[in-house]
Amino acid sequence: MPERETLERAREDAREGKSPSTQAGEFVREEIHHIREGKHGASSPRQAIAIGLSKARRAGVKLAPPKGPASLKKKAAQDSAAGESTHHKTSTKRSRAVSRALKRELKSVASRQALSKQARKSAAKRSAGSRSAAASKGS
Repeated sequence: MPERETLERAREDAREGKSPSTQAGEFVREEIHHIREGKHGASSPRQAIAIGLSKARRAGVKLAPPKGPASLKKKAAQDSAAGESTHHKTSTKRSRAVSRALKRELKSVASRQALSKQARKSAAKRSAGSRSAAASKGS
């Protein structure tokens, strides 16, 4: 469950008319923070980002499903549906199993170097025009 401050920041972004990806960024930021403080780990920076996006969808952020295999799209649709419906408590067994699995993972995946490497890798997949447009939009 996301922290109250994270939900408030995401809702504030929504009120200001910011994009769903910006709203979801708050949840990713929270996840990175959890890993850095040692609450749990992740197998890679991509997994940390995926956990944050999943939390965002479950909190009601209208994010598009990811490109990729059908199983990923199905999981994203499941998360979005959970965000729209009334919430029910996750079973204790599942919750504990997820927590224990994440606690065994590395903490170094949220380091500045790891996240920087992931960002560069992600940017390299985009076209030069796309990166240029994003940069000019940001300034």
